Formats: sequence, structure tokens, C-alpha cells
Amino acid sequence: MNTNSQINWQQAQAARSSGNWSLLIQYLQQLILGDRQPPAIAESEDLSEINAGQNPTRSHLLDMALEVLVAGDFHQRWDIAKLLPKLGQKTYAGDVEAVIAPLIEILEDEEADEELRWFAGRTLGDFDRPTAIAALVELLKTSNSEELSAMAAAALGQIGSPAVAALTKLLAEENTRLLAVQALSHIRRSETIAPLLGVVQDPQVTIRAAVIEALSSFHDPRIPPILVSALDDLAAQVRREAVIGLSFRSDLREELDLVNRLRQRLYDFNLDVCAAAAIALGRLGTDTAAAALFQVLQSPNTPSSLQIEIIRALGRVGTATSLAYLHSGLNHLESVTIWQEIVTVLGRVEQPDLMTQAAQILIDVLKSNHPATQHESVKQAIALSLGQLGEMQAVDPLIDLLADADAGVRLHAIAALKHLAPEAAHRQLEQMATNEALAPSLKQGVAIALQEWSID
Repeated sequence: MNTNSQINWQQAQAARSSGNWSLLIQYLQQLILGDRQPPAIAESEDLSEINAGQNPTRSHLLDMALEVLVAGDFHQRWDIAKLLPKLGQKTYAGDVEAVIAPLIEILEDEEADEELRWFAGRTLGDFDRPTAIAALVELLKTSNSEELSAMAAAALGQIGSPAVAALTKLLAEENTRLLAVQALSHIRRSETIAPLLGVVQDPQVTIRAAVIEALSSFHDPRIPPILVSALDDLAAQVRREAVIGLSFRSDLREELDLVNRLRQRLYDFNLDVCAAAAIALGRLGTDTAAAALFQVLQSPNTPSSLQIEIIRALGRVGTATSLAYLHSGLNHLESVTIWQEIVTVLGRVEQPDLMTQAAQILIDVLKSNHPATQHESVKQAIALSLGQLGEMQAVDPLIDLLADADAGVRLHAIAALKHLAPEAAHRQLEQMATNEALAPSLKQGVAIALQEWSID
């Protein structure tokens, strides 16, 4: 052991004696994660060598780490839990089972505080050993604590493939089936597909929904028919998961006639399913999907929350047709909230060939004395969106907004001009400032804008 390591070891012993767990963690990190090469940690278990400042054994480092785990606070437990798996690695002359055994003992101690057991179980998720898997599975079967059960499911999911067989057995038990499904859903490997398909028709809604969500992450030919069938499930939770799953399968758009299947869910009895369908159609990104969305958007029976999701979905479609539908929405809908959302979505257009169209729609709103321009919040949103779109034809309309009576609108217009064309806009404002024929309100707005520029 080099001199620095000897000092760290001696200081670790001192920190342990004084119960300074944070300091002890620092020294353990240096001893366990340092640059030393094996055999850095001694095989010897001779306590006299330890006390004499010789090489620490793995078991003594493990004892220290476990002491911190038991006695430390949440953050100290979090830090030390990341070190424990390192002591089971061969690099540190480790015996994996020697690290696992005390963690299992803590996990099984029903008298121990729940947070300590939670950390022990969570750490077991770093070991793909049968003993760790068995302990976590047993906890799933017997625990009455939702937090511990959820932790065990996540830890088994972290272990991955070696845990699949044990979890598959738990699917046969009604009281552990949901937790087993949740654990399997964390294991994104193809061997989980078969056991999940076995419970896809489970009577419990939460299990069916969890299975659909898990299966949706796989591109396997067995799964799309399952998702399509689940669109008509009696439970809204399951229908929603099926819609979300299919929304990521644009590769099957024509084969499964997804636009027509998903447009039906826009009229679902459950509003969450409708919203998911709107998002899904937006992801499919076709003019047919946009037409389906617009039909629902303009219906007087559509709740405003769904209208907002549809507006965002139309923006996501990202075609000239979908922007035309948004323009039509501005002209035919009469809600300030909806107007503002459409303006905001238009400002987020990123396709170069559509940015000019989006900017022109907003400019037309300003020029046409649209009812939306009677509301300061909408005009502020228009200014912001025009600045984001970066189209030079917006400079003059933004300068006109400097004459607005609302200070917020003027400030948004100034910010947009600075973002859009800082040099060109500044020159134009300087020229306008000398024009005595300007309307007083615009002249004042130009002066304020120039003052803002000078502050920068």
C-alpha cells in the first residue's frame, strides 16, 4: 500500500471511531475507487496488520461500508450504496456472496427501518446472482409495503435477463402478478415478450395496461395486433396505453390503417384517451391525420383542453395543410385561450419551408384587425412567435406594435426585433426617430425601443 493509501486508511479508521460518516465515505471512496492496482486490498484478515496501518482487507472495508449504510442518513446511504457493489468485484479481491449476504440479512429484517431495507434491496439490484434474485422475489411475494415492493420490482428489472425466469413464475400468482409485470417491464429484452403475452388478457385492468405499456417498447410482429385489439378494451387505461404504443409505429401506418383506427379514439368517452389519440395522430404526421384532428377541433362540443392538444398535434404534423388548419382555427374559433395557443404553436414551426407560411399567418392576423388583436396576451404571443420564426417580413409589423398602448406588448415587440434583426431593425428605428410625421404613439414607442437598445 502506498503512503497516500495508508494515510487514507488511517483517516478512515479515525472517521469511523468518531462516527463521522460523511468523512468516512470520502476515505472509502478513495480506497475503493482509487487508481491502485490489484492486489491493493489485502487478503490477510490479521487485525494486528490493520491496526498497524498495513493493507486493509476487503472484509474490513465491507464492514465499514455496512456500518455507514446502517447508521447514516439518506444521502450517506445513497453514496455508500454505490460503493458496495465495487467490493464484490474481482479487482478488489472481492467475494460477491460476502457482499450480498449482509444485504439480504438487512432486507429480510422486518424490525429494521424501511429506508434501510429499501437501500439494501436497491443495492441487490446490482448483482445478477441467484441469491439476490431469490431475496428480491421473496420480498415481492411477502411485503405489505408498496415502496419496498416497487423497489424490489425495479431492482429485479435492473438485474435483467437472469431475473426473467423467477419473475415469470410470479405471474402465476394473483397477488404478485402486477409487480412481476412491472419488473418485467423494466427488462427491455425480447425474452420478456412471451411471459407478458401470457397475461395480456388478465381480468385486472392495471395488469392489462402495464402489459400493453411494456409490450409497446418492442418491434416484434406479435405485438401490433395486440395493440390494435386493445384499442377497443373496455378500460380507458388500457385503450390509452394502446394508443400511445401505436403512436410510435409510423412504420405500420398504412399496413394497419393507423390514422383511421386512431381517429376513432378522438371521440372516446374518456378525455385522456382522446388527448392521447390527438398526440398520436400528430406523430403520424400526414394530411389525413391533420384533417381528422381539424374536424374535432372545430366542433363546438370539443372541450378546450382537448382543443389545445389538437392544436399542438397539428403543429407536430408539420405540413402546409396542418398550418392552414391552424389558420382556419384562428378565424373560426372564438376563445382567447385557443387563439393564444395557435399563435404559440405557429411560433414553434422549425421546418424552413413552413416558417414563411407561419409568419405570414401571424402578420395577416395583425393586419386584418382580427378580434384576437384586442387582447394584449395574444399580441404579446404574436410578437414572441414572429421573433422566433426569423422571417424578415415581420420587421415592419413588429415595429407597428411599438405604438401599442400596452407596455407588455411594446416590450415583447422590442425583444422580437432584437432577436429577429438587431442591426437592420436598429437602423430602421433610428431613421424613423427623425421622421416628424410619425404618429405620436409610434414615435414614443420607437424612442423607447432605441432606449432599450442603448441599455444593451
